[in-house]
Amino acid sequence: MFLVDLLFERDLIIIRKSQQLEIDIYRKPTMTDTTINYLSNHPMEQKLAAYRYHTERMLRLPLNRTHQLREWQTILHIATSNNFPTTLRQKLKQQIQHKITPPPTKNTQNNTKWATFTFSSPHILKITILFRHTNVKISYKYSNTVVQLTKPASGHNIPPHNKSGIYCMTCKTCNLSYVGQNSQNLKTRFQEHTRYIKTNSPQSAYAQHILHNQHEYGTITESMTLLKSLQHESMLLPFEQFHIQSLHQAGKLIPEQCPNDPNHLFQLAFSHPHHTRHKTKPVKQHPANQTHNPQLHTRPAT
Repeated sequence: MFLVDLLFERDLIIIRKSQQLEIDIYRKPTMTDTTINYLSNHPMEQKLAAYRYHTERMLRLPLNRTHQLREWQTILHIATSNNFPTTLRQKLKQQIQHKITPPPTKNTQNNTKWATFTFSSPHILKITILFRHTNVKISYKYSNTVVQLTKPASGHNIPPHNKSGIYCMTCKTCNLSYVGQNSQNLKTRFQEHTRYIKTNSPQSAYAQHILHNQHEYGTITESMTLLKSLQHESMLLPFEQFHIQSLHQAGKLIPEQCPNDPNHLFQLAFSHPHHTRHKTKPVKQHPANQTHNPQLHTRPAT
């Protein structure tokens, strides 16, 4: 048995046993049982300061059951010697126990994140399996509600090339397509692509395809098709990646834009038996553009 002094003036006895170490609270032989008497005129906070310290030290230290009971009996003896009532001592101990006891673990649902999918068929329920062991939960919404079905349609009078969203540009020579996004109107984006080609500056994958292969491109009516009209910029990238994966799987995407790795969520959507029926149809264009529509299931020329 040997003595050590730890920080915060906590005097301990460290007892070395055969397989473990135990600690106990050490008091000097010259220690007296005198504290501020309960009958004095001091504020109650000062009267309880010593007992609060001793009780909290007893509860926080990893004492075994025997040492803790012996320390509690010592505290009770000191309190009795200084006229402290028993109820006050027990109440003080309960307050400290409640303070240092960790709160019960909260339900992990408080950290749950939710994602919303439009329910199109029971096949979409398979997506939930991918997130079964994560903190992401899936909720579904419906697009055929009474409010949505009776809502007046807007944007029918806007020409397709004046809208923003996801578009594809078809090579006039090989009929392969390039998919892009634009938060402005399609005319502005088409002018940028053609400027890259005319200035021999392959800053886009479409311009790179035309310049490196010496292929031809058509007018905006012949080459550009609006795949999905979008108003929210946050939805541009997901829909762009979806159409890129879709055309790549169909073998209709230019090699300069081929994705490196397949997206498992998109692959699950492509495996849907009604995927071809639910594909986003482009807006009706000039009849000359029908042969270059990337949505048609014709085999591209090789």
